[in-house]
Amino acid sequence: MGLQAVLHLIYPPQCLTCDSLVTSDFGLCGPCWRDTAFITGLVCDQCGVPLPGEETGKRLRCDDCLTLARPWAQGRAALLYRDNGRRIVLALKHGDRLDLARPAAGWMRRVAAPMLVPGMLVAPVPLHWLRLFTRRYNQAALLSSALARAAGLEHCPDLLTRPRNTHSQEGRGREARFENMAGAIRLHPARKARVAGRHVLLVDDVMTSGATFAAGAEACLSAGAKEVSVLALARVAKEG
Repeated sequence: MGLQAVLHLIYPPQCLTCDSLVTSDFGLCGPCWRDTAFITGLVCDQCGVPLPGEETGKRLRCDDCLTLARPWAQGRAALLYRDNGRRIVLALKHGDRLDLARPAAGWMRRVAAPMLVPGMLVAPVPLHWLRLFTRRYNQAALLSSALARAAGLEHCPDLLTRPRNTHSQEGRGREARFENMAGAIRLHPARKARVAGRHVLLVDDVMTSGATFAAGAEACLSAGAKEVSVLALARVAKEG
């Protein structure tokens, strides 16, 4: 009997979000799986929000992405930010559940497949130093590191910086979110050579309006990036 099998006998695998037993590590039990809104099928090519209709192979955009000038080329998200998807994000972000980064990165890699290209540079959306000090880790960096490792891509955890404390975006309208993030993210001055002429994939835990991703994408493009794509663990979507 292998070591892994012995460990499973002593410590049976449990669901990521409850105490139910599951058949493999980093899995969800049946009820939690059904309560997790994985994004599949037809999606907006720029922000990853689900769209009505069936997949045709054509790149379509949602109403928001037709209205807003997104500075990035493509975008995807693995989950909808509701029910168990919201609980997973909050556990990773505020509950010290660092173990969630590995399975979450696997879900993200699956939906990101159409965007991944050889030589792509993966980087997280940065935290302001004060928030990083308080939280002790950047959940976006945990996700981007696990994703880059699984996809065999280069990872640069400090590609971007956030010199201005933008505080929480919660409760702000769309315009206020963009105003709050304007110029708030910059390229690390020592990392310009790593981004010039390359495809960059920016990673974050949640996408709502896209203001944070826009600030990060603009910083990369201003430094000479060839193209920027974005990837979130969860996407906030309008109900109905």
